[in-house]
Amino acid sequence: QVQMVESGGGSVQAGGSLRLSCTVSGYTYSSYCMGWFRQVPGKEREGVAAIDNDGITSYADSVKGRFTISQDNAKVTLYLQMNNLKPEDTAMYYCAAASPLVCTLNTGTFHYWGQGTQVTVSS
Repeated sequence: QVQMVESGGGSVQAGGSLRLSCTVSGYTYSSYCMGWFRQVPGKEREGVAAIDNDGITSYADSVKGRFTISQDNAKVTLYLQMNNLKPEDTAMYYCAAASPLVCTLNTGTFHYWGQGTQVTVSS
């Protein structure tokens, strides 16, 4: 059974940084796509960043240059380094995994999801 558990959320002032972590277990696909998504109440969940098994990354335009997605060598932990945070980054952040042919930020292609970790950025 695939389990994904996020941690590292919290409250920070604008301009600050946070690093989110996602521990992945039970995921045995050799070809995969893992990503970070976020959602605020009343809005659709949106893709933030994704990384595939070759280490190729993609980012939403709103976070390019500020956020970095990475994974450890054992590929059991997914990270999201968030710098220069803005109030509009406030959301519940989720990690997710899929095994698609193409790694994108399309939420519909992701099959496994964590429970989320809250990020709050104050101005």
